[in-house]
Amino acid sequence: MGRIAVIGAGMGAMAAAARLAVAGHRVTVYERAETYGGAVRRFERDGFGFDTGPGLLTLPAVWRDLFIKTGREPLEECVELVQVDPSSRHVFADGTAVTLPNASRAGVVAALDEALGACAGGRWGDFLVRAREAWDRTRRPLLEEPLWPNWRVLTDREPYPAVPHKRLLRTRRATTLAEVGAWELRDPRLAALLDGHALAHGVAPGTAPAAAAVLPYMEHAFGTWYVRGGIRELARAVYERCLARKVEFVFGAEVTGVLEKDGRAAGVELSDGTVVEADTVVGGGPWRLAALVPGRKLYGAEDVEPRAEGPHPGRVVVCLALRGGREPDAVHRTVVHSPDAADELSLFRPGTTPERPTVRVDRPDDPALRPTEEHEAVVLTATVPSGTGYDWSAPGAADAFADRMVAAAERAVPGLRERTLWREVRTPVHTERETGAEGGAVPPPSLASAQGTLHPSNSTAIPGLFTAGGWSHPGGGLPHAGMSGALVAGLIVEGPQFRGSQ
Repeated sequence: MGRIAVIGAGMGAMAAAARLAVAGHRVTVYERAETYGGAVRRFERDGFGFDTGPGLLTLPAVWRDLFIKTGREPLEECVELVQVDPSSRHVFADGTAVTLPNASRAGVVAALDEALGACAGGRWGDFLVRAREAWDRTRRPLLEEPLWPNWRVLTDREPYPAVPHKRLLRTRRATTLAEVGAWELRDPRLAALLDGHALAHGVAPGTAPAAAAVLPYMEHAFGTWYVRGGIRELARAVYERCLARKVEFVFGAEVTGVLEKDGRAAGVELSDGTVVEADTVVGGGPWRLAALVPGRKLYGAEDVEPRAEGPHPGRVVVCLALRGGREPDAVHRTVVHSPDAADELSLFRPGTTPERPTVRVDRPDDPALRPTEEHEAVVLTATVPSGTGYDWSAPGAADAFADRMVAAAERAVPGLRERTLWREVRTPVHTERETGAEGGAVPPPSLASAQGTLHPSNSTAIPGLFTAGGWSHPGGGLPHAGMSGALVAGLIVEGPQFRGSQ
């Protein structure tokens, strides 16, 4: 079997490394940072612990499959998965609040009817039925298979079956997520509920295709999960699975070039001048790889070209160390929606930040993350412009925005400021430093349809060079990262005829 060099120790790269090692390859991972996990990080201080990347997990089956395929111990023997119920609480601009159960369509419909009025739940339930059809149409070609030259099958037919809508004497169908909210849900609070799923992934509702309806559908259909000890524990488990499969990790090793020989990838060069030969190279996103193979075109006419427009938003994370214990009936995740939807969309305009952003409040009931029962660790997250569109390093910029996030969060959790012992504010500057993503941007998932975006394919025009992770097919997010690793491993082990797992 061959020697494989993997650039970076993000979740997608590690997923590929573990699968390739099981297939008999000798795999070495070169990571410029001193730890693994990419954006899946933890901040610790004074006995408090905070997830600074994803706080919850959807589609755990992706990671269950990785552990089944790479060893005897299933995922649940390596981490403790807990289904979060209720799934989330939402506080809307008018002060209305609703708590939604996990993975229960009937329960969600009933909760929305009670909180927002009769028919609100029915409209959301009908929307989920249509979203399921979009999921069924796109799941395999968009997530489970490599992107082939006939990838345009995803744009020939709008995956989301929009309801006909009469507007200005014309019958129209929603083509964007914002139009779905306005024309089909017909309630600003339901529209905010829908938009929140797009914003959480850094996608603008006004430009996201209607097929982005799959984002709330995935959470509804497959549930929301928490990993005891924090999501960082999932990264730890994947790293340890790699070690058990004899994957070698070299930390503090920055790759500065990809070697070529006879027209194919032949290894990597490190910043200290070390040259490492390999039969195959797996890198991160194509934009990062482009700097490692200057003058070479990564995609030919027959391949999927990059269509993920930028700059992409990033995230500000505020870690709050609080005095006082968590109330027994506190909800794990609360979403405090912006009272000004138009203002919030300023995050997609370079150089501006929303005055009143939508803020996600995570309050995990996890003793591992707090020093005593008389303390609480809370994480606030907001989607913001990345460093390519806003200077987060400017004096006072981060703290001023964090103040606005805390003020928003207090609509759901009163007294946050009075309880705060200290806080840590993390911006796209930290994300860029830890992951190498330009400006600290966070990759969105791939979305199908004519105006959707697809990330570049996992194979490139250079034989022996592949891409894994959030900036390549099928895009960002923990489930997508795991799928990316599986696709890359399949292409390397089985060759270009690989058509995805059955």
